[in-house]
Amino acid sequence: MSSILFFDPLCARPYDTDTLRRQAMGGTEATVVRVADALGATVVQHNRTEPSGRYLPPARDPGVGSVIVNRDSRALAQVRRLYPNARVFLWLHDRVRPGSRRARWLASTAGLLRDLDVRIVCVSDTQRQAVEATLRWMKAGGRVTACTIYNPIDDGLCPDGTPIDERKLVFLSSPNKGLKFTLDAFDALRRRMPDLRLVVGNPGYKEYGSGRARGVEFLGPQPQQRMHAEVRTALCTFFPNFVIPETFGLVFAESNALGTPVLTHDCGAAREVIADERQILPVTAAKRVYEGLLGACPPRCRAAPARLAAAMGLFDDYFERIRAWRSGQRPVTGPDPRFRLSAVAQRWREVLAG
Repeated sequence: MSSILFFDPLCARPYDTDTLRRQAMGGTEATVVRVADALGATVVQHNRTEPSGRYLPPARDPGVGSVIVNRDSRALAQVRRLYPNARVFLWLHDRVRPGSRRARWLASTAGLLRDLDVRIVCVSDTQRQAVEATLRWMKAGGRVTACTIYNPIDDGLCPDGTPIDERKLVFLSSPNKGLKFTLDAFDALRRRMPDLRLVVGNPGYKEYGSGRARGVEFLGPQPQQRMHAEVRTALCTFFPNFVIPETFGLVFAESNALGTPVLTHDCGAAREVIADERQILPVTAAKRVYEGLLGACPPRCRAAPARLAAAMGLFDDYFERIRAWRSGQRPVTGPDPRFRLSAVAQRWREVLAG
C-alpha cells in the first residue's frame, strides 16, 4: 500500500503516542493516534514545529499516496498543495446535519470535494446518514460518497475481575456533554440513595467552572489509564446526555469493554454502539421538560429547574435502573468485536485500498 498520512488542521496542540500514555486526551485525538499507529502512518499537525517520530510538521511531499484530513474540509486546499498526488479522504468525527455550522464548512468546499473525489469517512452509521443528508442538501452527491469506519478500542480492554463498588457512578467525558444535567440527576438520586457517589473525569479540552457538589469527586483531566481504572470499579458509567448527541461514543464502547454498563439516553449513536436495551433510556420527554424548565428560569434561580424536574419525576427512571443494578440485575458486558483496533485497522486498509 502507498504511504498513508493523517492531516490534523484543528488540534489545539500537537500530540503523539506518548501523549496518549501520559496525559488527558480528547477522544478524536486518541482515535487518530490508535489508527495511525496501527497502520504505520504518518501524522501531520498544523501547529507542530518539530518532528516526533512519525508525527511531523507540515511539509510538501509528492510521494504521499493517501491523505486523511481530520474533521475540517477547509484544509483540503492546503492538502492539495502539500500532497499533490495523494488520494484524499475526509474523516468526520462531529455532528453534521443540513444547515448546521459544520454543514456550512462542507458546503464552502463543495468544489474541492468533487474535484478531489473525496471519500468521507464517518464513525457510525448514525452519523453517516446525517452526512449523506447534508451532501444532498448541498447538492454534492454522486462523486462525493461516505462510508462508516467505527472508532477503535484497544484490543486488550476486557473485564479483569476487579471488585465493583455499587455505590460509585462515573462520568468521564467533556463537561459540555450534559454534565450540568448529570449533576442535577445525581443530586436527585443521592437524596434517595445517600451512599451514592459520582466520580467526574475530563479529557481536558473544556473546563467546568464548579468543583464542589455533594458526593461528587472532580478528578479533572486524567490519562486514559486512570480513567479506565475508575470505570472498572464503578456500578456504571452514568451518562444521561441528550445535549450533544454522540457521533460514536468512545466512552460507551470502552466502558462496556471493561465490563461496566452505561446508563444513557437513546441519543445520537448510543443505541448503535451499546446495542443493549437495558442500558438505554428514552430521551424525548426528559429533554423537552428539562430544557423547558431551564428556558423559563432566570440564571439566578439555577437550582429551580432541578427541583421542579425532581418533583415531576424526571429522574425516576435513573433511580429505578440503578436500584435494580444494585440488587443483582446489573448487565454483564464485554468488548464488542466491531470496535476492536485490529478489526478497525483492517477496515481502514480495505477503504484505503478501494
